[in-house]
Amino acid sequence: MSEEDVYEKLRAQLDLQEWPDVYLFKFIVPNSSENLAKATALFNETSEITLHESKTGKFVSVGAKEMMLDVDSIINIYKEASKINGLIAL
Repeated sequence: MSEEDVYEKLRAQLDLQEWPDVYLFKFIVPNSSENLAKATALFNETSEITLHESKTGKFVSVGAKEMMLDVDSIINIYKEASKINGLIAL
């Protein structure tokens, strides 16, 4: 499945909801200060961001609740997140 197919599938699911609304993003990133800085920079200062380190300390889960205005805004964050080396979007 191509990257654009994934975004179109996500768009179809999100179009069923009413916007604006709070959306929860979940990512897993390799545990480095650079990766964490890039992942948290995807969100604004009003976002509720939680970080949880894995048992081994190799990865960190990043959760962020943010008020999103529309589906395009959500997809744009996922596209920016895909540029972070080793990031997995859940």
